[in-house]
Amino acid sequence: VQLQASGGGLVQAGGSLRLSCAASGRTFSNYVMGWFRQAPGKEREFVAFISTSGGSIYYGDSAKGRFTISRDNAKNTVYLQMNSLKPDDTADYYCAAKRFYSVARLPSEYDYWGQGTLVTVSS
Repeated sequence: VQLQASGGGLVQAGGSLRLSCAASGRTFSNYVMGWFRQAPGKEREFVAFISTSGGSIYYGDSAKGRFTISRDNAKNTVYLQMNSLKPDDTADYYCAAKRFYSVARLPSEYDYWGQGTLVTVSS
């Protein structure tokens, strides 16, 4: 499956952005999806997970209460709505797909990755 992330940009602290990740090539609804982020000099960090149907959702600590992951299987797209953004949220954001269902929070558990989309939050 090929993944294309988009929606990053420059936003002021307290603002919002919605990231999108469009999938192609395979049956999107067969894949669980995750969002990760990586800031310069830091390891890739788990942000959010969503199951194939959207019935199971998990967030990393940094995302809880501010970010919302969702998916539209008819559009082969997963979203990350980010609210109340902080300068610490500045990073490249990546979407990832995993073929077999299990809750996955580690980058090594995912099979396919999109390119990053840069989110910059100014103070």
